[in-house]
Amino acid sequence: MKRREFIEKSLKSTVALGAMPFILPDTRWKGANNRVNVAVVGIRGMGQSHIRAYQQLKDVEVSAICDVDENLFSDCVKKNYTDKGLRAPTTFKDMRKLFADKSIDAVSIVTPNHWHALAGIWAIQAGKHASIEKPSCHTIREGQMLVEAAAKYGLVVQDGAEQRSDPSAQSMYRFLKDGKLGEVYMAKGLCYKWRDTINKTPDGYMEPYTQQYMSKVDYDLWLGPAPLRPFNSNRFHYNWHWHWDYGNGDMGNQGVHEMDIARWGLDVKIPTKVSAMGGHVMFDDDQQTPNVLMALFEFNNPAGQGEKKKILQFEVRHWMTNPEESLGSRSNFTDTYMTSTSNIVGNIFYGSKGYMLKELSGWQAYMGKERVPGESDKGGGDHYQNFIDAIRAGDPKLLTGPIEEGFYSCLLIHLANISYRLGRTLHIDTDKLQVINDAEANRMFSKEYRKPYALPDKV
Repeated sequence: MKRREFIEKSLKSTVALGAMPFILPDTRWKGANNRVNVAVVGIRGMGQSHIRAYQQLKDVEVSAICDVDENLFSDCVKKNYTDKGLRAPTTFKDMRKLFADKSIDAVSIVTPNHWHALAGIWAIQAGKHASIEKPSCHTIREGQMLVEAAAKYGLVVQDGAEQRSDPSAQSMYRFLKDGKLGEVYMAKGLCYKWRDTINKTPDGYMEPYTQQYMSKVDYDLWLGPAPLRPFNSNRFHYNWHWHWDYGNGDMGNQGVHEMDIARWGLDVKIPTKVSAMGGHVMFDDDQQTPNVLMALFEFNNPAGQGEKKKILQFEVRHWMTNPEESLGSRSNFTDTYMTSTSNIVGNIFYGSKGYMLKELSGWQAYMGKERVPGESDKGGGDHYQNFIDAIRAGDPKLLTGPIEEGFYSCLLIHLANISYRLGRTLHIDTDKLQVINDAEANRMFSKEYRKPYALPDKV
């Protein structure tokens, strides 16, 4: 839908969640001494990256941390607080108690994917500004509700697409938008990350997740809205990414960054057609999500020539791969978490005047049939600072990665996964945002929720 129509339809009727005593917040900034008190929910892996990033910002304190796994607290506090001479944070096991703490101004949601939207909605309705890790929603309906909640409560709600805060990514968009690459008719997103087999693991406790370790984990709270299943280490820390109940595969993990860049540069939102094909190959293990996935999206392009369409191509590979143009080649090699000896991650844009290579650190255009190097740019930004700046200004419009943009990028991921899982092409009604003549596909826009961790019908 058009943005205004989407929000207007979403807000025609709203109700508060019954799970907590939420109230409509006062959104005026009133932090003591200009300090923003941030809490981080989920402190393993990326959660600690969030803690360290906020600690680098002026007048920002990560005053609380929250995780269902109490085993993580001691090391996290020592490494990120006491060893640095910083005041130890308040620790919470249940995010609902954290959200009720009036001293907290903002939260970062860094949980597994299946918790992102529900935790975000609870935080927003508790009056907290929220930065929600990618992908910001586990289903399409969740993403719609996050957009609705952000609009209703007027809070700063940031999507985790951190490249949106990079000046070089912003100049990439301006270069394409200004027509310097001509008619940009296709974008290709690449997510080639080396992922070995996760093997097969029986249900039950085993090293390192022994019964003693798990006695400090609230496993029911970890499952949250997901179906009740016995504990299995292959469905727990990190490997949850490869199970549909909790993750979205690598297109919704590392790939979401490149999907967002591809959609942004192509300047599109809702596709008219989606077709995905792939599989979980080579390994006989517990993984459910594909480790090879190719997705194609078609979009209307009224200003274009010919058939007036734009095409977005996205590919996930988990094993050996080749460079794409000079992305990942030894002559253009940058050793980052995006590109390494085994990983090639980035984007290629194709236009009538040339093409562009986009990687984490910048972009390079190549012009004409001879592929002459053209304009380029490099440099990163600070997504965390952008979040804090928008909070202090009380203005969600200052966000470089607002939740609405995150929703549209997640929409593509979810549609591709639905197409793959059903084994057929989806034809989309872009006005109603539903799959045409496919009730089964439309049911997959949402999912069943386990009580009491239920997503409400409305916000």
